[in-house]
Amino acid sequence: ANIKSSGKKKVSKAEQLRLQKEEEERRLKEEEEARLQAQQEEAARLEKERIEQEQMENLEAKDQERRESELAELHSLEQKFLSAQQWKMDYRANAKWEHYLSCDGSPDPTVLQEINTFMSLWREDQNENIQLVMEKGEQVLNLIEKLQLLLLDTPPNEITEKETVQYQESILELQSLLHQKYNGATEHLLKTANMYEDSETGNMQAVIKDKNVTFCIWANLKKKVRFKHHVFCDVEHGFDLPKSLAVSNVAVRILHTQYDHVSPLWLHCQSVPKLEVLDSEELTQHSKGNVEEPEEEKTAKEPSMPAEEVCSDERKSASSFKGNSSSIADINEAEEKNEKKSEILDIPSQVQDPLMQEKANEKEEAITNDNVVHLQQFVPVGGVYHIDALQLPPQVKQIKDWNMVELLDGGLEAYPYRPEEAEEATHPPIHITLRLSDHVMYFEDPVIARWDPAGQQWRTDGISNVTYKTQEKSITFEMDAFYTIALLQDAHCNMPYRAWELRPTGIDEALLRVTTVFATVQIQIKGNQCMLSSVVVEEKDVLSHVTGKWTSPSDLRAVLKKAGVNIFPGEYSHKYVSVNKKAPLAEVRAYQQMALVASAFAFAWSKWNVEAGQEKVVFKVSEHLKADAIEDKDWSLYMFNGQKAQKLKITETSEAFSEELEEDSEFHSTLYHMLKDFGSKEAIDKVEGASFLFIDVVYQLLLATRVLTYS
Repeated sequence: ANIKSSGKKKVSKAEQLRLQKEEEERRLKEEEEARLQAQQEEAARLEKERIEQEQMENLEAKDQERRESELAELHSLEQKFLSAQQWKMDYRANAKWEHYLSCDGSPDPTVLQEINTFMSLWREDQNENIQLVMEKGEQVLNLIEKLQLLLLDTPPNEITEKETVQYQESILELQSLLHQKYNGATEHLLKTANMYEDSETGNMQAVIKDKNVTFCIWANLKKKVRFKHHVFCDVEHGFDLPKSLAVSNVAVRILHTQYDHVSPLWLHCQSVPKLEVLDSEELTQHSKGNVEEPEEEKTAKEPSMPAEEVCSDERKSASSFKGNSSSIADINEAEEKNEKKSEILDIPSQVQDPLMQEKANEKEEAITNDNVVHLQQFVPVGGVYHIDALQLPPQVKQIKDWNMVELLDGGLEAYPYRPEEAEEATHPPIHITLRLSDHVMYFEDPVIARWDPAGQQWRTDGISNVTYKTQEKSITFEMDAFYTIALLQDAHCNMPYRAWELRPTGIDEALLRVTTVFATVQIQIKGNQCMLSSVVVEEKDVLSHVTGKWTSPSDLRAVLKKAGVNIFPGEYSHKYVSVNKKAPLAEVRAYQQMALVASAFAFAWSKWNVEAGQEKVVFKVSEHLKADAIEDKDWSLYMFNGQKAQKLKITETSEAFSEELEEDSEFHSTLYHMLKDFGSKEAIDKVEGASFLFIDVVYQLLLATRVLTYS
C-alpha cells in the first residue's frame, strides 16, 4: 500500500510539471499574440495618423495655395471700411459747412474766436434770472457735448495737437462759466428770498428744475432755534440743520446737475481703447513673405500705455484701418504723439502712476489711500450734488415804489461751518437725504464720495452712516462739512458678460444683444446709426428716457455709461475683470470679418471660447436670412486665429473641447471664405451688397463691447 501511494504522489508531481509547462506555453503564446496585436494596432494608429497628417497637410497646402487670392478677395471687401472712413470725414466737413450756412446765432465751438466771443458776451450779461440762466445753460451743455464728441470721434489724422488742447480748454472754460452763472442766479434768488416765503414755516424754499439741473434752495428767514430739518417737496431731497446754523443768517442749496463737470476731463473723453493690429494690406504683404517678424511683435504686444493716457486723443479712432499709409512707422509716430499729448492734459495725480505715488507718500499712504477713489475702478453715476451752506445776502427792501438792496462785492459766499479751531461737540454732522434720479441704474449700493478740490480727487472720508433704500431709490448719510457729493458705481459691475448675440434683422439692419449679470441690453443697428432698443433688469424695461433714439456708436456709449450701464471695457478694465485674454490679432480680425458678413450671418457666444487658448477665438455662427429666432440646431461652431478659420466638429453641448474639423470641411485664410463654403448664394450676395456704413457701425460696436474677451 505504501508503494502505491508514493507512486501516486510521483505521478501527480510529473502531472504538475506538465501542467506548469502547458500554462507557461499558453502564457507565452498569449503574450506573443497581444504583442502582435499591439504592433498591428500601433501600425494602424500610425497609418491613421499618417493619413490624417497627410489630409491636414493637403488641407494646409490647399489653404496656402488659395491664401493669396482669398486675401485679395477679402481685401476688396475690406475697402468698405475705408469707404466708411472717407464718408465720415466728408460728413464732418459737411456738418461744419452746414453750421456756417445756418447762421442760427449759436457759435461753432471749434472756432476759438466764436466761442470766446460767446463766453465774454455772457460774462458781461447782467441778467441773473434763474430761468434765463438755465436756458442759456442748455446751450452751453450742447456746445460742451459737441466738443467732447469731436474729441472722441475724430481720427488722429484729422485733428491736430493744437486743436485737441484748444477743445479741452474750451470745455473747461464753458464748464467754469456755467457754474459761475448758476452761483450768480442763486445769489439773485436769495436777495429776494422773502418772495418765496413758505406759509407754514416762514422760511424761503424754492425748487427750480429742468432736464439738466435741479436747484433746491432754502433760506433761514425766521432763525428759530427749534428748526430741525427740511425736505424739498417734489424732489424729496432733505437736510437736517445743526443748532448753530438754525439761528444763523444762512441758506442751504442742493444743486443737482445731471452731468458731471467736477471729475477730471479725461474721464469723459475715454475713447475705445485701441487694439494694435495690422490692416489687411500688411496682411497681404505677409503672405508674400515681407516684413513678417517686426509686425508680428507689434501685434502681440498689449498696449502698455501709462494710466494717464486713457484719454489721449490719438486713440480716438477705434478702427485699425488707417488708409494706405498705415505702417509700423505710423504706429510708432502716433505713440510718440501720445507721449507728448499726455503732458498737456490736466490729469489728477492719483491717476498718473500709482507706483510712483506709492513711493512718494508712503507715510500718508496708510491713512489716505483707502479714502481716495480710483476713477479707473469707480465712476460717478447720476450726476453731481453740490451741497452748500451760503451766507444769506442782504434782502431787497421796498420803500414806496423803489426796490432797494445793499450790494456786496464778494458775490455768493459760503457760510463757514466747522472752522478748524472749533470743538467737535459744537459741530455735529450734517444729515442729508437724496432721492436718486430715475434716469440712472445703480446695480449695487452706490459709494458716496466728496470732491476734494485741493487734491483734485473724489474721497470717501468725512462721510458716515450711509443708508441706501433700493425700493425708494433714496440714500441718507452724514457729512462733517458741506461738500460736493457724487454717487459712484463699480465701473465693471456688468462685466464679464454672461452671453452675447449679433444677428441680422433686415437689409443693413441687425440686433446686438449683450447679457450681463444684472441686465440685458439690446442695441439695434440700421445703416450708419444705432439705437438702444431696450435695457431689461429683472424682467422690467428701464431707462425709457434714452431708448428708441437713433444715434452714433460713440454717442450711444456715452449715454449708456452715463446711465450706469457700462458694457464698454476701458484700457485698464482687464485689471478689474477676470478676462478671457485673446491675442489682438485674433480678436480684432474676428470683429472685422464678423462685421463684413453680419448682414447675412448671426454670431453668438460659445462656452468653448475660454478653452481655445489665447491665440484663437471660438463662436457660434448661423446663416440667418429670415427675421425669426435661431434654433439651437441651426448654430455651428467656428474657430479663428486671425489667419486661419475652421469649422469645428463639436457642438455647444459636447463633453469636451476638440479642434477636430467638421466632416468634409477645409481650412480657409479668412472667416468670410470659411462661411462661403457652407453659405447659400443668397447669403453671400447679401454680404457683398451690404452697405459700408452698416458694416462700420457693427465693427465699432463689437470693438467697443469686446464680446470675445469680456464674456
